[in-house]
Amino acid sequence: MNVSRRKFLRGTGVALGLPWLESIAAFGAETAKSHTAPRRLAVCFTGNGVNPHHWGATMDDGGIQFANSLRPLEPIRNKVITFKGLWNPTTIEGEGGHYPKMNILSGLRVKKTTTDVEVGTTMDQIVAAKTGRETPIPSVILGTERPSYSTDSGFTSIYSAYISWSTPTTPAPKEIFPQQAFDQLFDDGSKRQRDKSILDLVLEDAKGLQRRLSARDSQKLDEYLHSVREIEQRVEQAERISRAETQGSGWQPTVTAPTIGRPEASIPASSEDHLRLMFDIMLLAFQMDRTRVATFMMNNDLSNMRFPSLDGVTSGIHELSHHANDETRLSHYQKVNEHQVKLWSEFLQKMDATNEGERSLLENSMILLTSSLMDGNAHDSRQLPVVLAGLGGGTIKGGQAYDLSEDPNRRLCRLHIALMDRMGVRVEHFGDADQALAI
Repeated sequence: MNVSRRKFLRGTGVALGLPWLESIAAFGAETAKSHTAPRRLAVCFTGNGVNPHHWGATMDDGGIQFANSLRPLEPIRNKVITFKGLWNPTTIEGEGGHYPKMNILSGLRVKKTTTDVEVGTTMDQIVAAKTGRETPIPSVILGTERPSYSTDSGFTSIYSAYISWSTPTTPAPKEIFPQQAFDQLFDDGSKRQRDKSILDLVLEDAKGLQRRLSARDSQKLDEYLHSVREIEQRVEQAERISRAETQGSGWQPTVTAPTIGRPEASIPASSEDHLRLMFDIMLLAFQMDRTRVATFMMNNDLSNMRFPSLDGVTSGIHELSHHANDETRLSHYQKVNEHQVKLWSEFLQKMDATNEGERSLLENSMILLTSSLMDGNAHDSRQLPVVLAGLGGGTIKGGQAYDLSEDPNRRLCRLHIALMDRMGVRVEHFGDADQALAI
């Protein structure tokens, strides 16, 4: 079959990227290169720091041992690395507890201003400029919350809403609406409107391909298409719920520009539903090879996102981060920390269950989780919570806990240089570092 270089199922106005299939990868003389899956890079961010008493990991004879907050990562423990002591030195200069810390991916000083913002081009966008030549979308940038507009200590609150910057003075726009994030994965460039399910539009093409696949690949394609439809249904359900809730209140969505065949876009009422949807959309973007770079702000810095599903926890994250060592509030902050890591781990486990031939999608990726603070209560950024999942296409040894707290050159940008290098971007200097971290 002449499908050795095929990447998409096509329909009217849409192109559905295919996952790795052995029937395609193994066919034809041109497959030697395509048989090796590409590497992916993602950064996931949560604002307001963590409970430092239960964060991190150590090493013993049994391998890596997680502290309480990271125990949801146990199922993939051998594909996780923790770092203790990494930091951005510029974040402790001058006043301001939050905004000056929002240089997590550039390492450069955050300009004190309420107008002409400046942080520095971030490492994810530098990588995207290279890998984006090979994918339909250079990078996927996701979030869950809008920017706020206020000032504090001479800084604009815009800083709290972005970790990805396409130029030193331009934050990369992030998509917070699941419908729009989902739709951008399937646009074939024609901009045609659609009023049918993605799967209905590509059904005939899918049937034609499926007849040519092995039994194992046919089942894998079925499972993949089912997962696409399941995400689509969840997005549509969020839309219906949001419309039902707003019709009686007189409130109207602030974003009304149509998506591809959609009259409006809405945010799920549940923060858990919102986070899971965005994680699954990011997973789908990598499975489809729609992009190889992603950033996801699980919440803004200074966010008061709430998780009603957590028993007894009624306060928002930022409020809980200033627990003042009150036993009850600290225990609630801890529950939130563990819950956020649990949601991240669910995403990672789905990546690990995605076969790409020689390795899983997770093993071919590097997925960073971090915050701009360690101790949210003290606004302490003298070290940062940094966890890396994935094996970088077999170039990284997982199941390690690195303690760099006594290293005089413990700059976070050294890790960024190491990750950039594995994505094919070689630099002699980035941010405040000129040496890659050995991982």
